[in-house]
Amino acid sequence: MYYRIFSKIYKRAARKMCSDCKNFIPKGSRILDLGSGSGIVAKTLADFFESLLVGVDIKDSRVVNIPFKIIDGKNLPFRDNEFNICFISYVLHHVQDPGALLKEAARVTEDKIIIYEDLPEGKLSDFICKIHGKSFNYFFQKNDENGKFLTSQKWKEIFEKSGLKLVFEKRTSSIFNPVKKKLFILEKV
Repeated sequence: MYYRIFSKIYKRAARKMCSDCKNFIPKGSRILDLGSGSGIVAKTLADFFESLLVGVDIKDSRVVNIPFKIIDGKNLPFRDNEFNICFISYVLHHVQDPGALLKEAARVTEDKIIIYEDLPEGKLSDFICKIHGKSFNYFFQKNDENGKFLTSQKWKEIFEKSGLKLVFEKRTSSIFNPVKKKLFILEKV
């Protein structure tokens, strides 16, 4: 129900992501949407880039029909280099070991890993990230995890330790949203 209520917001955000990534995702790419949630972003990507896309998540919360697999959040049931692109939007802060999942994403991806993340940079952004982590855990995860919101610098350290090279980064926050957001585009080293 949550995703249906906010579907217009998700669709608008997804179109913005397509615009942000248009120079990095060739038409017809094979895309893995890691942590696809409602599938709204995945469907928008698939349509915009005329791609073959598979969504994965730890549970099925789709409100749109996309090819989809449930995963355990640690291992990806795909061959090495099966996808051209791995797309991870606002997911890694919910993962227990983001470095391990990034290594697994790199294994199944031959070209780029595209990541969007919220950053707790600044007092207001930090406060909102903490509230988001607690509320997401309360409503969806039902465990002791409250989100691992990291600074841009900490994410870069994890990327490097995971054998990934940062090739592009861009702040994607708007003046109307106090949470700092960033797009990271990575390649295997």
